[in-house]
Amino acid sequence: MALCVWPCNCYGPDSDHQPDLLWNEKLYQRLARADAWAIIGPVWWYGPSTNLKALFDRLVCMSGGNPRPDLIDKKSTLKAQALEKSPLWKELTKNHLEGRSAAFFCYGNEGGNELDDDRRPRILRHKEWFDPTHEPYQGDERKSYQSLVWQCRYSGIEVPDELWRHASVGLGLPYADDQADDMVAEAGAMACFDAWVDDFVRHVTAKGIVLGTTEAERGAQSTTQ
Repeated sequence: MALCVWPCNCYGPDSDHQPDLLWNEKLYQRLARADAWAIIGPVWWYGPSTNLKALFDRLVCMSGGNPRPDLIDKKSTLKAQALEKSPLWKELTKNHLEGRSAAFFCYGNEGGNELDDDRRPRILRHKEWFDPTHEPYQGDERKSYQSLVWQCRYSGIEVPDELWRHASVGLGLPYADDQADDMVAEAGAMACFDAWVDDFVRHVTAKGIVLGTTEAERGAQSTTQ
């Protein structure tokens, strides 16, 4: 993946025509300097929220991304192809955030009050067109975040199973009664979240800092621009 640069150089900091939050908020640097990440979000249509998915799509470069854009004139396809086939590439390519930990906590209402007894939408006209027993993740809603978890794992970031959890909130309730203010009143979900936080802190404390990473790498300097 020699064409994909770490950190991403498709955009740059402080651009007035292509503003980029990952650069402007120094997210590459912050992710690199952190020993562990705690990622919390809702389940939207059997998956993570749009913002989280977009973030991780942009982080494709953390897995084997090119740390030397000067070797490919920033974005030359032909030079990137040549570099990827050269012996030098084996020395350059690596998982840039190797050794860090990530914990995921997601939550959702599993359809709220919008499903009938057969788990088909109440307002659906042609209910015979699908079998609700084939619905994804039945009994294991945490899998709605599996794409993010496995991206981390394949990028050298540890995601222990016990730090990947889901809590159900707003079951059987209308959307109007399933807001953030209502969620904190759900004792079961909050107990699940508190236990996840405690286990995350315990894991990170026991593991300690990420070793074998230089200060320059942890800072993810913007010299790639």
